[in-house]
Amino acid sequence: MTPDDARTTHIAHAPPAGLTGREAARRLETHGRNEVRTNRSVPLHARVLAQLRDPLIMVLLGAVVLTLAIGDHADAVVIALVIVVNTTVGVMQEVKADHAVAALSALSAPTARVLRDGSGRAVPATDVVPGDVLLLGEGDIVAADARLLEGSALLVDESMLTGESAPVEKDVLPGHPESATLSAGTVAVRGRGVAEVTATGADSALGRIAALLEGRAEPTPLQRRLATLGRILALVTLALCLLVFGLGLVHGLPPTTMAVTAISLAVAAVPESLPAVVTLALALGARRMAARHAVVRKLPAVETLGSVTVLATDKTGTLTEGSMTVEQVWMPGGAVEFTGVGYAPRGDVRVDGRVARAGQLGPVRELLTVSALCNDAELRPPAGAPGAADGRWTALGDPTDAALLAAAGKAGCDDRRLLRETYPRTREEPFDSLRKRMTTVHTTPHGHLLICLKGAPETVLDPEVVDEGTRLLDRARQEAALLASRGYRVLAVASGTRTQAPATAAAAEHGLRLLGLVAMSDPPKPAAAATLAACRAAGITPVLVTGDHPATARSVAARVGLLDAASGDGAVATGRDLAAGRIDPTTVTVFARTDPQQKLEIVRAWHAHGHVTAMTGDGVNDGPALRAADIGVAMGRRGTEVARQAADLVLTDDELSTVVAAVEEGRRVYDNIRRFLVYALSGGAAEILVMLIGPVLGLPLPLRAGQILWINLLTHGLTGVAVGAEPVSPQAMLRPPRPPQQHVLGHGLWQRVLFLGVVVTASCLAAGLAAQSVGAPWQSVLFLSLLTAQLGVVLGLRGRLFTADNPFLPLSVIASAALGAAALYAPFLRSVLETEPLDWAGCGAAAVVGLIGFAAARFSAWTRVRQLFTGG
Repeated sequence: MTPDDARTTHIAHAPPAGLTGREAARRLETHGRNEVRTNRSVPLHARVLAQLRDPLIMVLLGAVVLTLAIGDHADAVVIALVIVVNTTVGVMQEVKADHAVAALSALSAPTARVLRDGSGRAVPATDVVPGDVLLLGEGDIVAADARLLEGSALLVDESMLTGESAPVEKDVLPGHPESATLSAGTVAVRGRGVAEVTATGADSALGRIAALLEGRAEPTPLQRRLATLGRILALVTLALCLLVFGLGLVHGLPPTTMAVTAISLAVAAVPESLPAVVTLALALGARRMAARHAVVRKLPAVETLGSVTVLATDKTGTLTEGSMTVEQVWMPGGAVEFTGVGYAPRGDVRVDGRVARAGQLGPVRELLTVSALCNDAELRPPAGAPGAADGRWTALGDPTDAALLAAAGKAGCDDRRLLRETYPRTREEPFDSLRKRMTTVHTTPHGHLLICLKGAPETVLDPEVVDEGTRLLDRARQEAALLASRGYRVLAVASGTRTQAPATAAAAEHGLRLLGLVAMSDPPKPAAAATLAACRAAGITPVLVTGDHPATARSVAARVGLLDAASGDGAVATGRDLAAGRIDPTTVTVFARTDPQQKLEIVRAWHAHGHVTAMTGDGVNDGPALRAADIGVAMGRRGTEVARQAADLVLTDDELSTVVAAVEEGRRVYDNIRRFLVYALSGGAAEILVMLIGPVLGLPLPLRAGQILWINLLTHGLTGVAVGAEPVSPQAMLRPPRPPQQHVLGHGLWQRVLFLGVVVTASCLAAGLAAQSVGAPWQSVLFLSLLTAQLGVVLGLRGRLFTADNPFLPLSVIASAALGAAALYAPFLRSVLETEPLDWAGCGAAAVVGLIGFAAARFSAWTRVRQLFTGG
């Protein structure tokens, strides 16, 4: 069979009749259902146990045991309530996110047309088995891996597997078996085909990529830091308990009293509200992200974005629109540009930067009319709003043809029905990989024949096809090469007239007139450049990783600001470079022609250099890298099921700018967690120092166990939790991400804890000693001073002192102060806590201590901000 025979018939052999129903059932039992293994549903008890295994929760559980041991059942109940609330919120968020992702998910091929018992029928895609014969048409999703048996102008979109935006022609050609290979999940965008299924389920290309997703997920940076903090706090708490207990015995205090006091200090030293603060901060972040069209699948993912140092993004559908758009048309008499993106036939035609006048549109309208006639695509307006400009237009057929129709609409020649009636098609020769051009023959109103041709410049700009002078052809070839070097897909368009009908459309492909060149691309999204610029301003390194052609990757990277427009070939690395080990992945910002395994290697290389990586993607080919990254971000609208299941964050609007908002939200969460740690640990340190230094200064038992627990409850309770709702700092996106290796107490935080702890300790002991010197109830003064000092600190730590964004914090401070006063004046609490009422002098001293705590916190915050922006 000659190539021409193959092109005409597109048949490898006589098509089989397909399987019988009985044989299909047998094979289904043997090979299993045609579905990719997905994550099993996690039972409720497993989710709860996962929350309880958190190190800080385990410390809290120990605190419950300790408080029960000292007989303080009320405080034990409060701490247990914190554990219950934290666990409930965490579990509910995970379940809610899973449901949201499930609502986004749709089967990649819900049904398939197969030959069974000699006739075509629709069956669930999960029932397709090896040996089945698939019947494919425009818009059909390939249900399984298959081998093409026959095809007619079949064009398949493989972007979800390869990342390449241009569809691939499939045909039955001798010596070219790859052209007849179909992969599960790809989409037939044009033509028809008959194919025999070769692999299903886990054995398919989609299943093999999904297998790379298996394996236990690594803990997030926040989880690692809090786990380390939990272990440190547990060890420090035990050591302090033993120290205080020993000192008490040395000073002759009863062992029982000191045991109760030591256990109370242990509870005070543990910031038991930290899990609640973390959960609240993450839940609020998740809720805010949901309002911005992002679904958080795991709560820690919100914070993880705040620590990202590298953002690896794919191209098609993430940085770009995901649809071909005509941007330029070159003609022998000049050139025009088009505005607008997507398939909506709305936009301007511009000449020299200005909207073209009607008299300037003649040549381009002729070219686009020919392009619209030599075309099999259809444009569909937004549902419910035919012809509307503000919706999302879709295309049926070849994306290249659809882009030409959209451009024709912008030039005012988009009435397909009128064109078809005026110029009815009589013959056609479809595009294929050998000819690389498409030709149609139409009857004109005057009875002549119009020949319309479009195709690759190297096949159209041929003297045997186009009857033009050598100078014009050389000029057109140079322009085509220039446009291709800029990453455009270039088509040449030609036409001619005949008085007699040719035997075939191909026979008319000579003596034509060149109308011009059409340059199209998958253009960057309008917000892409600004989004990547915002990433760089925040100290995040953006990296482009795509399966597309290097020239296309370079063009997109230059347009969004990742590369200088003049960058040479060395600016882009390919998958072949990676495989050969010729480059260090961390020194390159643009990768092209990468496969799923290589994307995985790029992420791991950045990991090995100590970076926190975020990976965005929408295709099956992105799934393994999404799972391997510290945080995977999947596109929800265009994304595949594999990508969504592998991701931590799903963007329902497919907008990369949402990632920047998530980074800001993540930094807000981490700032609030560190703010709470400064507040809680400095207060705990002050209580411990008071208990250690007080006896040395003549205050035998500075605070009783109940008083410590009451202060702990008021400061670490509602007030501490309210810190998690503080608004984002104005400087959050103006500083680099924190170093991945930085401990949660690092970068000056423990120094601030120590500074505030010492200031609060000194001022409280001074107030207590002053009260003792005048015979006032010094222990009650010390109790109230410790409370007001910590409340002053929490107000002083606010990023924005006067803000209405979090009224819960000042209200909780007022409530805590009122409950602290109640401990002195309410008879029941006085008897339980063994306090005494204070006069105005004692209350005034406690108020002054509170102001000192506030001033110290403002000073520490001010010096911290100055260090951030001076490098100190």
